[in-house]
Amino acid sequence: MAATVNSMRSRWSKPLLFLLCTLPFWALVYNGATNNLTANPIKEITHFTGEWALHFLLITLAITPLRRLTGNNSLIRFRRMLGLFAFFYACLHFCTYLVLDQFFDWHEIVQDVAKRPYITVGFSAFVLLIPLALTSTNKMVQRLGRNWRRLHSLIYPIAILVICHYLWLVKADILPPLLYGLVLCLLLALRTPWLKPSLLRQKQA
Repeated sequence: MAATVNSMRSRWSKPLLFLLCTLPFWALVYNGATNNLTANPIKEITHFTGEWALHFLLITLAITPLRRLTGNNSLIRFRRMLGLFAFFYACLHFCTYLVLDQFFDWHEIVQDVAKRPYITVGFSAFVLLIPLALTSTNKMVQRLGRNWRRLHSLIYPIAILVICHYLWLVKADILPPLLYGLVLCLLLALRTPWLKPSLLRQKQA
């Protein structure tokens, strides 16, 4: 009986997580359809999609520390999906800037990337996310072998670039990006050898 219940949980956990991850998108669609996107809808969409891209990026980085702390190795199978949702919301964020804000004005976009530091680092983070998304299939994992882990270690500098992008974007209230930065520092610290739960248990024994 217990095995059957665990099997059902395993079968439905990914589809359920997928649906949960789409909720911010549907909330955005609903707010757009009901004209509930504040007085500056383009700015609202840009910030909303950017924050959710950051949320999913941090959640993805939290999977490994959570797995080590809880001993629940099944969490690892959700990591790629969460990472792809980070890319999905990053795409929405970038497309909002590209289409709604700049109207495909490539000359203005190039100038923005070159002259505004927060756009420069944000664009760099987005470009670095592309190969991670493209190599997230099982076939690419097998094809790249050890190089797959090396490539996907780019998620760490990407996360740092995203925090810098957010920090340089805000002009007055820097508390939110600082809090996100602290969360990122904690997640990175939990990956260091001296803070891994398995090593701590060995030292205590």
